[in-house]
Amino acid sequence: MKIALFGGTGFVGGHLVDALVAARHDVSLLVRPGSEQKIPNTTIWRTTPGDLSNDAALDETLLGCDAVIYSVGLLREFPKRNITFENTQYTGVVRAAAAAKRANVRRFILISANGIKIPGTPYQETKLRAEEHINASGLDATIFRPSVIFGDPKGTMEFASQLYRDMVVSPVPALGFYSGVSPSSGQILMSPAYVGDVAAAICNALEQTPTVGKTLTLGGPEILSWPEMIRRIAAATQRRKWIMPMPIAPMKLAASLLDWLPFFPVTRDQLIMLAENNVADSATLEKLANRQLKTFDTAGLSYLNNQTEH
Repeated sequence: MKIALFGGTGFVGGHLVDALVAARHDVSLLVRPGSEQKIPNTTIWRTTPGDLSNDAALDETLLGCDAVIYSVGLLREFPKRNITFENTQYTGVVRAAAAAKRANVRRFILISANGIKIPGTPYQETKLRAEEHINASGLDATIFRPSVIFGDPKGTMEFASQLYRDMVVSPVPALGFYSGVSPSSGQILMSPAYVGDVAAAICNALEQTPTVGKTLTLGGPEILSWPEMIRRIAAATQRRKWIMPMPIAPMKLAASLLDWLPFFPVTRDQLIMLAENNVADSATLEKLANRQLKTFDTAGLSYLNNQTEH
């Protein structure tokens, strides 16, 4: 198949390119000016310069394609650069869906996120509105809602690498966030999913008609607490780390005052979502990936040993 991929220079998108090419699909990428160096190092059928606001670039990316995958998302907004959740996670989806209809490309896969809702944070609300738009579009759509995703970032931003950099490498104790009145009663839980497994599942679903019209949640094989994930990252990188229990409420207050600063590590909205947990069953991911899922352990996190310390 010929696949138009939006977001192919990002973390998940780069691994999707690898999976699609390995499965002998031809990949057509939209590449934002300035991101040329992020094009995956593999055989790409076609690259088109432009961005999601450019109809001509969208049309060229979709020309001759059989399906489209939308893998564009943000962890943080930069409004002064016009990089917002609204533009990227909602308006971009609307424009990509319209372009797919113009090109008569009916198969549409949207990569969304687990735990989204309205009312919620701007991240959650734009993701859910995008899902609603795609479900009402008449396209042959499948929506994926992965839990937190880990794996080799290949020069992009990724969950475990960020924790390694911000908490494990740091000489100060790591923060063991909890949301209740005590660490035991308010554990923050996640189901980390390996990016290669997620990419394989999406790639395999492309031609599976039973997935059309479905919203599928993807979780990894284990449910882990926040401190346990930090301990595993430390073990994978041969470090010893003291973890200091920290209620998340004071961090929300600090973030509400300081998250406008680019160097502040988290935003208030990210902490709100963190406190809500991010747990998903692994059965759907294992079935679609058609393989044993990689775990968030020393072997699965071995790529962290190649990370540059700053």
